[in-house]
Amino acid sequence: MSRVISVLLAEDQGMMRGALALLLGLEDDIEIVAQVGSGDEILPQALATRPDIALLDIELPGRSGLDAAADLRERLPECRVLILTTFGRPGYLRRAMEAGASGFLVKDGPVEELAAAIRRVLAGERVIDPALAAAALSAGPNPLTQRERDVLAAAVDGATVADIAARVHLSPATVRNYLSAAIGKTATRNRMEAVRAARQNGWL
Repeated sequence: MSRVISVLLAEDQGMMRGALALLLGLEDDIEIVAQVGSGDEILPQALATRPDIALLDIELPGRSGLDAAADLRERLPECRVLILTTFGRPGYLRRAMEAGASGFLVKDGPVEELAAAIRRVLAGERVIDPALAAAALSAGPNPLTQRERDVLAAAVDGATVADIAARVHLSPATVRNYLSAAIGKTATRNRMEAVRAARQNGWL
C-alpha cells in the first residue's frame, strides 16, 4: 500500500476550502491534516502538523500564500509547496518559484488533476500550469524594484503621498520618485493605473 500524503490546505473562502478538503479526502493516499483561512495561520499550523505538502492560495488575509511559501522554505524545508489560485498571473508564477514553490495551478482544473499534482510534487517534480508557464515566459521579469512595489502596495486604496510616505517610512519626495518610476515602467498615466497594471501582472 502506498504511503498517505499529509496536506495542509490554506484557502480563505470557507465553502471552497471545505469542498477541496472533502474531494481530496476521498483519495486513498491523501489526508488533509490542517485547514486554515488566513496566511498568518499557515506557518504555525505547518510546524504543528508537519505536512508533506502545503496547498496554498495566494490572496489570503494576513500574509499572502507567496509570503507563507517563503516562510515554509526557511522554517520547514521538507514541506513542499503547491500554489492553487484563481489568479493565473505570470508575475505570481515567477514570485512563487522564487519563494520556493514546487507547483503552481489555477483552480479551474479537475480535482483529479490536483491530486495527481500533489503526488508529483511529493515525488520531487515541478508542476506548473502549461498555459501560465508560456505566459510567464512571454511576459518577462517583474520590472519593479522592491521599493517601487512597496510604494505601489501602499497606494492601493488611493492614499495620498503623505500617507504612503508614513506607511513605508520614506520622505514624500522619495515616494514621488518611486511612484514616477513605477508609472513609467508600467506604461501607465497615474499611480492608480500603475497599481492596477502591477496587480494584473502579479507584480504586487
